[in-house]
Amino acid sequence: MTQRYAMMVNLKGRPCLVVGGGKVAERKAGSLIGSGACVKLVSPSATPRIKKWALSGKIEWINRVYRKEDNDNQFLIIAATNDKNVNRQVHQAAILRNQWINVVDQPELCNFMVPSTVRRGNLQIHISTNGACPAVAQKIRQDLEEIYGTEYELYLDLMQEMRKIMRKKVADVCLRRQLLKELLSEQWVDLCRKESAEAREKMLNWLEKMVTDSDKKGGSVACGRWS
Repeated sequence: MTQRYAMMVNLKGRPCLVVGGGKVAERKAGSLIGSGACVKLVSPSATPRIKKWALSGKIEWINRVYRKEDNDNQFLIIAATNDKNVNRQVHQAAILRNQWINVVDQPELCNFMVPSTVRRGNLQIHISTNGACPAVAQKIRQDLEEIYGTEYELYLDLMQEMRKIMRKKVADVCLRRQLLKELLSEQWVDLCRKESAEAREKMLNWLEKMVTDSDKKGGSVACGRWS
């Protein structure tokens, strides 16, 4: 199979279609909702969660069988029924309209694939086997979930905040690099894991001290190791 081109797509406000109403369709629709897409789901039946989403306005549920016209004006389409004939119809309609189409468990009918993903807030780690064996991707994802625990959500949020502060407060580019390098130390991840409530204050205090000490030294920092 041709190697796929990896990319991340902004789906906020984009019309996306899910065909199917079972657990797989529910999972796919949930991911699209989480990405800010405007989700339309077509199926004569639906899981309780899909029905709840429809009642709350999170998705538009069309309670009937699929029609090729359902593809009209859709940016991205996922076929997730247990009927291969229906899935193939969805695929054919999408190809005629030059649309992004993913057919669950049929990689040969997909012009895009959804990788197995580790999510920790802003951190997303995507794993793909290029359709060769999704079970391997799931196993690798489970391994990575053990390595990159929930503390990484807080850690990355704090790193984002520290970067913004440094851009405003630290003019010296070399100093900024060295401060960021220090913040990449595993000790800060451990702090987020063990003392999450105090992590932000401790990181801010450390950063303020480092910048103050540098100012006292005249702000001249070599591009090598900084201490």
